[in-house]
Amino acid sequence: MLSYIKFSLLVCLALLAYSCEDDYLDTRPTDAISATDALATEANMELIIRGMHRAMYSQSQTVLPGGTAVGNTARANEHYWVPLGDNLAGGLIHSASANNLGWLDQAQWTSHTDQTSLTVEVHWYHRYNIIANSNALINRISEGDLPETPRLLNILGQAYAYRAYAYLSLVQHYAKGYLIGNPSTDPGVPILFSSETPFESAPRSTVQEVYDQINADLDAAISTFENAAPRPSGNAFDKSNLNIDVAWGLKARTALASGDWETAAQAAVNARQDYPIMSEADWKAGFNTTLLPEVIWGSNVIGTETTFFRSYFYLASNTFNGSQVRNNPKIADRRLVDAIPDTDYRKDVFLINAPNSNLSAANGEGGFTNNTNPLYPTEEEFEAEIARLASEWGWTSAHNTHPYMHVKLRQQNPGGIEPDDIIYMRSSEMYLIEAEARAYMGDIAGAQEALRPLGEARDSAYDVTQYDTEESFIEHIKFQRGVELWGEGFLFQDKIRWDDPIDHGANGGSGASETLYQDGYFQERPSQNDDWVWKIPQREIDANPNLTSADQNP
Repeated sequence: MLSYIKFSLLVCLALLAYSCEDDYLDTRPTDAISATDALATEANMELIIRGMHRAMYSQSQTVLPGGTAVGNTARANEHYWVPLGDNLAGGLIHSASANNLGWLDQAQWTSHTDQTSLTVEVHWYHRYNIIANSNALINRISEGDLPETPRLLNILGQAYAYRAYAYLSLVQHYAKGYLIGNPSTDPGVPILFSSETPFESAPRSTVQEVYDQINADLDAAISTFENAAPRPSGNAFDKSNLNIDVAWGLKARTALASGDWETAAQAAVNARQDYPIMSEADWKAGFNTTLLPEVIWGSNVIGTETTFFRSYFYLASNTFNGSQVRNNPKIADRRLVDAIPDTDYRKDVFLINAPNSNLSAANGEGGFTNNTNPLYPTEEEFEAEIARLASEWGWTSAHNTHPYMHVKLRQQNPGGIEPDDIIYMRSSEMYLIEAEARAYMGDIAGAQEALRPLGEARDSAYDVTQYDTEESFIEHIKFQRGVELWGEGFLFQDKIRWDDPIDHGANGGSGASETLYQDGYFQERPSQNDDWVWKIPQREIDANPNLTSADQNP
């Protein structure tokens, strides 16, 4: 099973050979570093952890080598997986045809439903790569012959949290959603404890067994972190490290996904304590740095990394200088944007009245000759607004514009190609988790109070008391998550948890083109639609003696 993981430990160390200040002169070849040496000391194990941090955003061939699909350069891991959640679920909408990196294939639902696709393979092997590295650290430390120092406990806590993160990602993509299925019998994913080749595992565990493992790892991480060296602060790299707050945040996500409302609410409170709600200026700054005060966890991307045209901002931002962006401005669902009150400053990052300058726009309304916006009665005014937007937001004259395009996600250097940081967890998400969990517990007053700080920070006229029933409050939570977390990758799992369909044509339409979106234009709710579950890579079924074609998801 998982034959490519055998390279991971050594590769992670090799990645660090020129990025860690303490070891930048170490020029030993990769194959000169044995697994025994890698796990011999705290310092070496810390290098493995740092390699895992970097592997979160490196192009996949640096983590999963071998010259095959799993080592393909077209996936730079979290640069791809984070925005994919919004791309798949129809929140991040394509306005024109541009299929770089298979990004339109994802929106059309032709990739994760194909067991031979690059997406299902690289995601599967990357997550098991994290698990194999975590296992190596956990198993080595559990031998008990190393002094139990705060530094060693920090390494161990991160390994437990990383393993839980990877299993949660796997079971949420390759298995039926916990709340819409039968977790005690639904097939989940294989659980792997080995830290040496050949990395054999049992067959697919049930969804419940995988969630039990996730919770056990998170509980171990939290208890370990309580006596561990604290995470450093003040540097953008520091939040690449997992700490007790990250573990609590993962606990909150896990509990929310499985309907353990009380645990979800309390874990969310624990996770967010030291991360104040951002100001308007911070919220509008582009979401491009882990130094934002709300960020609990994220990758500090090294500026010299060659992920430029593989980066999060290339796929999701409208200011990146790449063809995927210039030819295809990403727009937000106009039904969501139109529902944002004018008193809510988050509305400002959606350019409702941007001219449609793209003659190849999927809606056929590009160019001044097709303009119907009364704000631009002449071609001169139409072109002047296009130029003004380029000047204000930093994109080039070659970038197209489109109504409802966003400027939420912007690089620190708009109009450039540098990859910026990737944010994985913010305190705002934790307010939303607590509020949703309390609503499902029937505690509407508690849910209102949980959401009030976030709502009032974003909207000067916010009144949470108008949502005074479970039904109205949950609908409001869906709206708030849609606005607050837009573009940050949560929508696919949200729809599975809520058992909501994708319907771009309902209620006046989202703005997506049915011709462009094809199968992605409408997808029935997850409880009635097996296509929400990703296919297991065919190469895994072929290579793993514990899996057969009967184990493939329908």
